[in-house]
Amino acid sequence: MNEHVDIVRVGFTGTHVGMTHAQMYAFRDLLATLHSDGAEFHHGDCIGSDETAAGYARKGGFYVVMHPPVDPSRRAFTAADETRRAMPYLARNREIVDETDQLVATPKGLEYTRSGTWSTVRYARKAGKQVTIVWPDGRVEVES
Repeated sequence: MNEHVDIVRVGFTGTHVGMTHAQMYAFRDLLATLHSDGAEFHHGDCIGSDETAAGYARKGGFYVVMHPPVDPSRRAFTAADETRRAMPYLARNREIVDETDQLVATPKGLEYTRSGTWSTVRYARKAGKQVTIVWPDGRVEVES
């Protein structure tokens, strides 16, 4: 008898300025706890946090799905197992949330408006997704 195994689908959002060292270490450790056979990692392929996170996901054995932005000026052009069509930033961020079960965010600080990272977190919350925030000091906060 075959048991049904749920595939873990992790979405990611972070800033183009990148992660702090504490965020990188905490994110790497968190990602290791989320991995399972067939696990997917969805990201927006921007320089900074997306680029770092995608690298950790690839090294961690995730199937990496890239959701690139239409504007190539901040693209990282990371390696991916699958690439979605390019979309405007906000639509792309919502697609990442819609295609995943949980969202991991590495913001540069407290929540504020006019932030793509925080806009994505707010959308994930409204969609009822689990949100995990890795703060600049390395603290990990899981919202249910």
